[in-house]
Amino acid sequence: MADDELDLGLDPKVRGGIARAKALPASRRQEIAREAAHARWSGEIPRATHTGELRIGNLVIPCAVLEDGTRVLTQWGFLRAIGRSGRPAAGRGSDVEKMAPFLALDNLKPYVSQELADSTKPVVFRVPKGGKAFGYRADLLPRVCEVYLKARDDDALISSQLKFARACDLIMRGLAHVGIVALVDEATGYQEVRDRLALQAILDAFLAKELAAWAKRFPSEFYQQIFRLRGWDWEPANMKTPRVVAKYTNDLVYLRLVPDLLKELERLNPKDERGNRRAKHHQWLTEDVGHPALAQHLHAVIALMRASESWDDFKRLLDRALPRRTRVLDLPLFNSPISTSGT
Repeated sequence: MADDELDLGLDPKVRGGIARAKALPASRRQEIAREAAHARWSGEIPRATHTGELRIGNLVIPCAVLEDGTRVLTQWGFLRAIGRSGRPAAGRGSDVEKMAPFLALDNLKPYVSQELADSTKPVVFRVPKGGKAFGYRADLLPRVCEVYLKARDDDALISSQLKFARACDLIMRGLAHVGIVALVDEATGYQEVRDRLALQAILDAFLAKELAAWAKRFPSEFYQQIFRLRGWDWEPANMKTPRVVAKYTNDLVYLRLVPDLLKELERLNPKDERGNRRAKHHQWLTEDVGHPALAQHLHAVIALMRASESWDDFKRLLDRALPRRTRVLDLPLFNSPISTSGT
């Protein structure tokens, strides 16, 4: 068919655009196409910042962490994992407005909540090289498996669906002792970023945006016990605290509350040319999180001081009971990983 036959019925402006495009070199047309694709998808769908392969037994499932923190399994890998074809049903599997076809079955409806149905819509994202991909949230995998296993236990599956239940059974066994989110983070290398983000969230909770007015936060007994354990005379009426006590306070308190807390406090509250700070570190702590945590910590420190006969005894007890925060673990106060290891 001749090119002019293809232009029949087109608006003159459209025909003019086509003609100009044909006159461009092939390299320029490709560049324009790439720019158009980037403009079309950037800002509309999230980008995968970390990718990897999740291994559960003999299964290998491509996975990713998106820039908003969402963990996803690729659609192909997800479907293969539960025993289905890796290719979505014609037009349905990639439709973000429909519930996933592997749950849109009449005999599974009693086991699928509305919340689960809504969460099974595919996630559209961009891979690092810019192409578009479809996936499902990683935490959906065990929930889908539970649907099939419950239906199997109730003899609600038809014979052709039993293979899906067997696949789900294998997945659940593989996930019995390890969380799916942790697996994805490990496979993609996202756990290092996650730890930094979690720590920043903790620091944001502890540190105020503005300097608060001074208020007495450290009980006098805290300093009195330091003097006793160091063998110094305690005369509170006309006593000037030795400068070394500030170093003790950093070690006994701020280095043991939250990782990097002291570093952030020194950034917010730096020394001047004469070596003085314009405020006390505790004036930068938040009322709802920082100050209660400080008070609780001081109460524990003072109790250890009372139980100690010497400074060395106290430091041994302190390092065992309230170690410096230097490695990432979990604290019950926050459902996010932060540091708890001692030095």
